[in-house]
Amino acid sequence: MSRRTFVIAGLSAATVPAMAGCKDPAPLPPADPRLTARPGIPPLTPTLGLSALDLEDGRDGQLYVPTQYTPDVAMPLFVALHGAGGASDAWTSYHARAEARGMILLAPDSRAQTWDLLVGGLGPDVNFLDAALEFTFDRCRVDPARVAFGGFSDGASYALSLGVSNGDLFTHLVGYSPGVVQATDPLVGKPRVYVSHGFRDLVIPVENTRDVIVPGLEDAGYEVEYNEFDGGHLVPAAVSEAALDWFLDAG
Repeated sequence: MSRRTFVIAGLSAATVPAMAGCKDPAPLPPADPRLTARPGIPPLTPTLGLSALDLEDGRDGQLYVPTQYTPDVAMPLFVALHGAGGASDAWTSYHARAEARGMILLAPDSRAQTWDLLVGGLGPDVNFLDAALEFTFDRCRVDPARVAFGGFSDGASYALSLGVSNGDLFTHLVGYSPGVVQATDPLVGKPRVYVSHGFRDLVIPVENTRDVIVPGLEDAGYEVEYNEFDGGHLVPAAVSEAALDWFLDAG
């Protein structure tokens, strides 16, 4: 498989370590990877600080709106996806970062233990993500030139995979320790990409990112910022800060 084919068709799950919930996946009906929600002039007023989406009982999500938010000024948006077995509260350290940087943070929950593409195919997570984005755009004035889609581990794989089909919405993609990129047609736009991985990662080998994912994206024409750090399967504070600096063009 060529590097370009990897980006277009995806990497077989057999080539990376088995992750929770990813064995013998049951195929899901085909789903459109395209998201329809778009930023505009919000008709509603957001709750400042942290609030639940309240879109579904049980697994739902969180929205953090900086206390300095005003509808007169469009703010950047970072959409953050948790890893396998996680939930939206995995991003609590980003609340202070969002406040300090004047950035809105949307952190949805996957419908099941992990994101649908990694357990058989696109499905309910696409619909819920679209609803969460619409909820956000209805309440918050978002800068369409600064919309990032990122995640950690399975969330990183999902953000990179779905993000390349939605480059007319997401201007930046962030993958912290991804495992696969299973891109689904169509590929739309060319968002900038930031990828990090610890070279002591015992869950997903760094070689998978360094030698396959990053060069595959570059061969397909994506501009990739790669940050390899001394650490394991995690997102160090310094990596988070560097990624947000890159996204917001600060420092």
